[in-house]
Amino acid sequence: MAYSLFFILLKWEALDENFPVKLSKILRIISELLYSYNKLISTGRMTIKVALNTEHLNNLNLYPVENLISQLLQEGKIASSEQQLNFEIDYNRDAEDPRELSEIPEVRLWFIRLDSRYPWLPFLLDWKGGELARYTAMLVPHQFHRTEGIQYNPEALEIFLMHKIFVLRDWLHQQGIPSKSRLMSMSQILGYDLEEEFFVSIPQ
Repeated sequence: MAYSLFFILLKWEALDENFPVKLSKILRIISELLYSYNKLISTGRMTIKVALNTEHLNNLNLYPVENLISQLLQEGKIASSEQQLNFEIDYNRDAEDPRELSEIPEVRLWFIRLDSRYPWLPFLLDWKGGELARYTAMLVPHQFHRTEGIQYNPEALEIFLMHKIFVLRDWLHQQGIPSKSRLMSMSQILGYDLEEEFFVSIPQ
């Protein structure tokens, strides 16, 4: 089957001068499908999906998230929605644009505004599905390496993590939700192994 597909692609390339562009689009679609499939497999459960398009992002329109959170608050489901939120981002760009979404200024700016509105949002993100890492990339300077993956700026990441720990600790306390184990897990995902004494030392 692999050989058949290979020869089909060769024939297509010979007949269509736009073959490279079309193939790039196909590969991007396949990549997005695999990303969604892997997230579903990794969590083993259904998730809450928020669809974002180019208009939302370019206009700094937070309505899709505002609507979701308003509904969760009304139904009293914030706590039960922990680590279930996934963003499905459909942002128009050239097929040959090599940038990741977190490298596009308009996309990053939208997430900066989102984080300023809901600084506790990491509580809802699907950590196992990679949403916490992607959310962090939207807010922290970083670089991509072929072999090592995403590399955050160390100082910026540390500031981001400490800020989130303080914000989430207070917010979780207000919600009556235990915080220490959750914040330790979040720190580990971002590459920090914080001791329990650190959390005990933070004044109530």
